[in-house]
Amino acid sequence: MKILIINGPNLNLLGTRKPDVYGHKNLDQVNEFIASYFKRVELEFYQSNHEGEIIDKIQQATGDINGIVINPGAFTHYSYAIRDAIEATSIPVSEVHISNVHGREDFRNKSVISDVCSGTVSGFGIYGYVLAVQALAHRLKRAAE
Repeated sequence: MKILIINGPNLNLLGTRKPDVYGHKNLDQVNEFIASYFKRVELEFYQSNHEGEIIDKIQQATGDINGIVINPGAFTHYSYAIRDAIEATSIPVSEVHISNVHGREDFRNKSVISDVCSGTVSGFGIYGYVLAVQALAHRLKRAAE
């Protein structure tokens, strides 16, 4: 089983951007943290600050990837293009956010991609990625039975 983890804009700044909100680990450390939880799930990590590159990655995943975990960053709130790419794929996608987006600024309360995702994990720090991968892997395993 192979799961792609996509991180959107500014997540390359983890560890330095608002560490009180997003934590002190940089993106490589976050990826290592996630990978340390999984021995039987192959993980691929991808980060881009560019909407079109994220869309391309989602479209290219068909056939090679079993599931996607995405933290779209600010694209969560306005990228109908990423939403359409998720909707167009047959790959199950889970949305994840490090912070509790519903406890922050009003504009962060609306996700335009949630309704085309299998589920959303928000507010559990970087452990939210682990929860999202576990839930997605469980769903994929049950679907294969």
